[in-house]
Amino acid sequence: MLSAGHQDAADAVVVGGGTVGAWCAYFLRRSGLDRVILLEKRTLGQGASSRAAGIVRTQGGTRWAVQLGDWSRKFYLGQRDELGIDSGFTPQGYVLPCFTAADVAAARDRMAMQNAEGLSVRWLEPAELDAVNPTLAPGLTLGGTFCAEDGYLTPPRNVTAYAVALAISGVQVREHVTFTGLAVAGDRVTGVQTSAGPIAAPIVVLTGGPELAEVGKLAGVRVTAGGVRHQVAVTQPHPDLAPGRLPMVFDLSAGLYWRPEEGGLLFGMSNPAEPPGEATCIDEPYLALMRERLAELVPVTAGLGLRRIWAATIDYTPDHLPIIGPASGTDQIFNGAVVASAGGAGMMWGPAVARAAADVALTGRSDVVDTTQLGLDRFDADGRSRLATDPIALPFPEHAPQARQEPQARGN
Repeated sequence: MLSAGHQDAADAVVVGGGTVGAWCAYFLRRSGLDRVILLEKRTLGQGASSRAAGIVRTQGGTRWAVQLGDWSRKFYLGQRDELGIDSGFTPQGYVLPCFTAADVAAARDRMAMQNAEGLSVRWLEPAELDAVNPTLAPGLTLGGTFCAEDGYLTPPRNVTAYAVALAISGVQVREHVTFTGLAVAGDRVTGVQTSAGPIAAPIVVLTGGPELAEVGKLAGVRVTAGGVRHQVAVTQPHPDLAPGRLPMVFDLSAGLYWRPEEGGLLFGMSNPAEPPGEATCIDEPYLALMRERLAELVPVTAGLGLRRIWAATIDYTPDHLPIIGPASGTDQIFNGAVVASAGGAGMMWGPAVARAAADVALTGRSDVVDTTQLGLDRFDADGRSRLATDPIALPFPEHAPQARQEPQARGN
């Protein structure tokens, strides 16, 4: 391993100080690397990590999603014992209601897969669902699936937790330092170029959330991921919205979810018709449309004002699945470099994606999830994935914009 006293060298460099990058740097350090450097061009958690809704759902639509969600949930539950601090995970229970016969058939198939993966997911008949969720307008659903172990965390507290983890583990955090490219010798990564000078390192992990495609572009790697606006709002408090009456709910038909927050209801949404791109302002017409749908399902919200509203650019992949695998250019793989994206599920999958990316960087494989099919090579030249789309996700765009690939990374 490289000497910890060498100012411009590391055993590993992680690009990006969001949920995936920060936890990945922590896991690399905990795996035994002496010197791990984390680069963040702004400050830790300043991007989507601090603006998330904090949902941690194990009821994924694929085995990958189930395994990533369950690993992350267990990690959040064990944080206080490991770190002395936690991300505020609260088991709340999560309902996915069905409104059509097709919804019911798909949900029952998913439930069988989820239970086979070890989850405690059960079917609720319509009357049972109404009883579990008394805030929901009665008689609207054909039933749904429920997992009592699903929950949510507090996003700013998650940022605090990974900042503490980085500090106590000895990761060197370099804020306000921009990644500008990979250094390579032949097909082997030898380090990174940054705005503060080069750093020699045999392992590099590229993250960046909604900016990952641009990070990849700087590295000479085409990353099929994009960014899109996501809006979140919190209503005024109301006695009917007490946490004991309000499991989390995901209305897949509308791409609308909600959970308890400060005595009110937090709800989030993404517009499937909106083209990808950076956007942090409020889309008031779409917010009004989603408020109408919410009032139809949760009538008490119709008369409530909003306490807070915000928008963030979040990442997505066209198949709604994470990216965990080697960094590959137009005609080669950059050995030693790994790309990691949670595909819009940073709170939900972030720690598991981070752990898997650290494992792949160190050994080429991971026990968290089988990453064999989750690399960049699943996308064709037009950004289409050979994998089926995970059906339990926000309505992200079907394609990611392709950033023009830079020339091959420079040698030392």
